Amino acid sequence: MDLLALSDFVIVARHGGFGRAARATGRPKATLSRRVAELEGSLSLRLFERGARMLRLTEEGRALHERAGALLTELDETAAAIASGGRRPRGRLRISAPLLFSQTAMGKLAASFALRYPEVRLEITTEDRAVDMVEEGYDLVIRVNPDPDASLVGRVFLRDGLVVVANPDVERPTAGTMTPVVVRGSPDQARLWSMTTPAGTSKIDVDPVLCLSSLIMVRDAVRMGVGAARLPLSLVSHDLAAGQLVRWGTVEGPETLLWALYPSRRLLSARVSAFLDYLKEAFPNGTAEELAAYVAD
Repeated sequence: MDLLALSDFVIVARHGGFGRAARATGRPKATLSRRVAELEGSLSLRLFERGARMLRLTEEGRALHERAGALLTELDETAAAIASGGRRPRGRLRISAPLLFSQTAMGKLAASFALRYPEVRLEITTEDRAVDMVEEGYDLVIRVNPDPDASLVGRVFLRDGLVVVANPDVERPTAGTMTPVVVRGSPDQARLWSMTTPAGTSKIDVDPVLCLSSLIMVRDAVRMGVGAARLPLSLVSHDLAAGQLVRWGTVEGPETLLWALYPSRRLLSARVSAFLDYLKEAFPNGTAEELAAYVAD
């Protein structure tokens, strides 16, 4: 197989068209088109469906792109490592991270990592959706309780849990009364909250009086005494210690896990390895208290 033709195919697939690939790389559009046609001929496969205004990968083309893109990246990174005399982290590192973790910790993490590894160009985007790492060109993603994905590997680096908290002036719930609460997102949620207390399991009837779009907004509203809320322990542990909030109980259910995920590759790039090691250094035990202390420091 012609590796140059394979490389041109990956470039076209990554940019979504011959014209965009040509503009991004400075290569002639006709050359890219010819190379891809030669690759299709050698494989006896159609890799793209060509329309008047669009170019779409076939099923075979998508499978080849996923495998070939990873392999060519490994070859480039191996060559760069040899040329530089070792596995020194360098080059672009693209990361996708969830909103709350980005707002509380990612700025400090990114700055500290950049100071330690000045040859790495770190790019971080914030979104809670499950991005396609291959199609969107990410090297690493951080996700909360992700669904299983056979194409990705990774590790848990933080564990957190939800607690029910309120301002000390808010009356604790009693049987037969509605408790005002602040929720993230839509009010169309369960109107009965279950929590674990020292006395056992307790259920409270809740009335969502305020609906906000971020957990930080929810915490700030709860501090003002609007109502109770279910919030990550890492986000409120300092408020609990300072007496600004009180803990009514622990939300029942599985703990919240933060994963660092990356494509399943035989050779892991030096910059991804360095960032994974940096996460481990920042949160050696992976507890909610460590995250809270890191944010407050």
